[in-house]
Amino acid sequence: MPNLTSWYRSAARDLPWRRREFHDGFGAWGVLVSEFMLQQTPATRVIPHLDAWLTRWPTPAAMAEATTAEVVQQWANLGYPRRALWLHRAAIEVVERHGGVVPRDVDALLALSGIGDYTARAVAVFSYGDRHPVVDTNTRRVLARAVEGRAHPAPPSRRDLALMDALLPDDDVEAALFNAATMELGATICTARAPRCEVCPIAEQCAWLAAGRPDTGDARRRQAAYEGSDRQARGAVLRLLRDAAPDAIPLAAVIPEWPDARQRDRAIDSLIADGLAETDGEGLTLPR
Repeated sequence: MPNLTSWYRSAARDLPWRRREFHDGFGAWGVLVSEFMLQQTPATRVIPHLDAWLTRWPTPAAMAEATTAEVVQQWANLGYPRRALWLHRAAIEVVERHGGVVPRDVDALLALSGIGDYTARAVAVFSYGDRHPVVDTNTRRVLARAVEGRAHPAPPSRRDLALMDALLPDDDVEAALFNAATMELGATICTARAPRCEVCPIAEQCAWLAAGRPDTGDARRRQAAYEGSDRQARGAVLRLLRDAAPDAIPLAAVIPEWPDARQRDRAIDSLIADGLAETDGEGLTLPR
């Protein structure tokens, strides 16, 4: 796919974590925080939260000193708040195991809380410049279409890393650009629902387009609707706790108007189990 990196150089979105001053100011810690926030969350929602987060905690050591309640409150409405707990634990581990410096080694990164194959390699590549395959949802979709001729990717597997690795240029800098360009293509042009094949820089090399864009099925796991879900109930409880912090809210006053009382109780119980809330049997608070 020789046209991909040249297209990226001219067409890439101007995102904070791609700027030189961002890397100069926050280094691998900034990349790590951005990658945590970008999991299942659009870049436009992440940008203001990332700026506020790094202003408050510009280093792992600074964040390691924060309380759990402060971390959960700062996470605000980003969604999937367990990510905030994992990021907090990861910051503490970076301080305790690595002297406050986010490690470069992929295995060391994988040993930190909340970090999987994608995030570990993203930090190693986009912060330290090492050559590794970086595979997210967008990358997998581009590979499925351009290389395998399928409309949608199969469920994630280790095979994705091997396929991407085989396509990477040998040069470290070019490999990092290729990783970023593939993700950008999937995010902006080779989208899941409305791919814009007419402006795709690799249209001539795309196996799916050459085959006439066949419907090859979609085995992706479907996420349940947010409206009326346990996730919505959890979000409502957590929002109430953030607004009241540091005070406790009587249990009877926690979203009493919620239409499904059992769902509300389930939400409260799950937040406590996840370490996102605490109770003394009478009141509910953010973790102290």
